This record gives sequence, C-alpha cells and structure tokens, in this order.
Amino acid sequence: MLGAGGTTAARQVTGAGDIPVDTPRVPAREAAETELSKPMYHENDPNLFERGLNRFWDWVAGVFDAAANAAPGGPAGLVVLILIVIGLAAALWWRLGTPQRASLPTAALFESDGPRSAAQHRAAADAHAAALRWTEAVQERMRAIVRSLEERALLDPRPGRTADEAAAEAGRTLPGQAARLRSAARDFDDVTYGGRTADRPTYLALRALDTELDEAKPVLPGTSRGATG
Repeated sequence: MLGAGGTTAARQVTGAGDIPVDTPRVPAREAAETELSKPMYHENDPNLFERGLNRFWDWVAGVFDAAANAAPGGPAGLVVLILIVIGLAAALWWRLGTPQRASLPTAALFESDGPRSAAQHRAAADAHAAALRWTEAVQERMRAIVRSLEERALLDPRPGRTADEAAAEAGRTLPGQAARLRSAARDFDDVTYGGRTADRPTYLALRALDTELDEAKPVLPGTSRGATG
C-alpha cells in the first residue's frame, strides 16, 4: 500500500527510467497560447472598429447608469431631466434663430426675375400673409421697404444690394428708424438664409415699419435732425 509520498511519485514517473509525465506549468501555458493564437479560433472575433464601438457603448451605458443613480427618482428622473434639456434647447433655437449668423451668405435682396414696384411687393406680401406663409410675407415686405426707399430717391437703385447694406444706407438718411431697419434686415437674413421660420409678429413688425417709413422725413446731408422737425 502506498502512502501520500508514494502516490505523488507514481504521478510523476513511469517505469524504471523516472521520466516525468506531467508537463511543466510555463511550457504548458505557452503551448496553449500558441494553439489559441491560430486564426481558426478567431474567425468570428469582432474587428477593431467593432471592439472600439462596443467599448464606447459600454462607456455610454456606464455614464447613464451613474447619472440614473445620482438623479432624483432614478432612471425615470433622468429621462425627465433629458426631456427638460431638449425642451430648453429647442426654445432657445426658436427664440434666437440659427447660431453663427455671421457665416450666412450675403446674397442679393431682390430676385433676378425682373424689377417690381414697391406696390407689387406689398401686394405679394399681403397675399402670403393671408395664406399664413409668414416667411415669404416677411421677404416680400422687406423688399417692398427697400424698393419704396429707392422710389423716393432715399436709396440709389443698385443691383446686388443686400438687406444689411440697404438697412445701413437707409439708416443714415432716416436715423430715427435705423435700429428697426437693422432688425428688419436681420429678420430677412434669418428666414432667407438661416433656416428660421418667420411668424406673424415678425411680419406685422415689418409692415408697421413700412408704413412708418412712408411717413418719415429724411435727414438730408447738411441738415440737422432738429431742423427737420
């Protein structure tokens, strides 16, 4: 009968030559790594992009889990907070318009379909307003304002003039309306090039400015504002 020492010796040797049967630990690990590194074992492994994407989504999930644990009400509270942030962002965009307005193109104020009178632009603006097409109504009313100033010789007719240029030039002759002219030009640019949708108050403000400009007395060169009374 073999004791504990005899059992161990029996595992490690065979026959009289005392040749070890157990493979040493380090060579065994190296052999396993070599075997597992063969391409046949990695045919279905995700590629580098998939691994990176999986890590990214794991990170996102971890962020949301941490936020859900910290937010009042747990996951439901986090959803409410996200909806509030989205609502505030939408409200700011609607109120302020598209950011980076300075990068908007500065195309000509008038289209190239032939000149039209101020009365024609006003009629087109009123027709768009009646159909609740406020963006087109704002565009046509701004054109009516500029065309009216040209017809009154307060602006020189000039092809290719932009709304900003017209407002700046007219503001020097009509300083009392300069600020509102600049605001009207910004509204025109925002709805024409900035992707913003006009509304009824914006159109009514331009229509009121159009009426006021028709009655305003210009400040001619060499004449003070007080002298025009």
